[in-house]
Amino acid sequence: MNWKTGAALFPGQGSQMVGMGSDFARTYPVARETFEQADDILAFDLSRICFNGPRAELDQTAITQPALYVCSIAIWRVLQALLPAAQPSWMAGHSLGEYSALTAADALSFEDGLRLVHARGRFMQQAGDDNPGAMAAILALDIAEVETLCAAVSAETGQVVVLANDNCPGQAVVSGNIAAVDRLTERATDAGARRAVALSVSVAAHSPLMAAALDGFLEVVHSTVFTPPAVPVYGNIQARPLDSVTDIHTELDQQLTQSVRWTESMRAIIEAGAETFIEIGSGTVLAGLMRRIDRSKARVSLNTVEALDDFLASLA
Repeated sequence: MNWKTGAALFPGQGSQMVGMGSDFARTYPVARETFEQADDILAFDLSRICFNGPRAELDQTAITQPALYVCSIAIWRVLQALLPAAQPSWMAGHSLGEYSALTAADALSFEDGLRLVHARGRFMQQAGDDNPGAMAAILALDIAEVETLCAAVSAETGQVVVLANDNCPGQAVVSGNIAAVDRLTERATDAGARRAVALSVSVAAHSPLMAAALDGFLEVVHSTVFTPPAVPVYGNIQARPLDSVTDIHTELDQQLTQSVRWTESMRAIIEAGAETFIEIGSGTVLAGLMRRIDRSKARVSLNTVEALDDFLASLA
């Protein structure tokens, strides 16, 4: 591949799975050291949860978020060690993955990023415990139709339901109060959605229900040292490069309560010249979304050592 037309993508919550990163830790010292460093920083055995579960523990938001971050950075460090001259021209991360992208782009240290995502997960989990919410995926409706339904259901129920993620054409995620999300899934099916699927979460991410998490989280954000990214990182909220520390603060200040504009972000990177999208971390979600956004672009998910070996062989 031509690295000048390559973009690195980092996955967010929902991509976690028991065993993630374990083969990298067994195979590459730099990955093992990354997990060990995380265990020391957090003062608990995150590696054990990532490698062995149980799934119920890994799925706790306060654990999931640092787990995904550490897995992505461990794989990123392996890739950098094997291909030190290789540098993608663009980066982006889906929701939580934005912190992985900022770290990979040298805008944020690994230690500071880990403390930040751990705090993010804890504050979000607490907000969800205090005010339980729900999320649902809506398939095969236009974004404009989903937003219209959200407004109608909010007015009808007097509760919150909003567009949380514009993931790709034909896939939106809504978030809000449980009753409002349930009502919206009924209305979406009636409006012609192919499916309306409740997600297994109790946190209404990217909705006003996360406002309760903001004070504590933003205190951590604004005590964290950022520098301008060495590689353009496209923000979820702004769908453009976060060129400065001010841009980063503006993005993170809004990220918990505003929609993830993933389709727009990916199209902006494509317009900038990207031809290959490399997903770095657990799962294959982002490669799947890119297939729906622009199937002409090359896609690869570096989620296992085997996948990395195949990728390296393709470059030979």
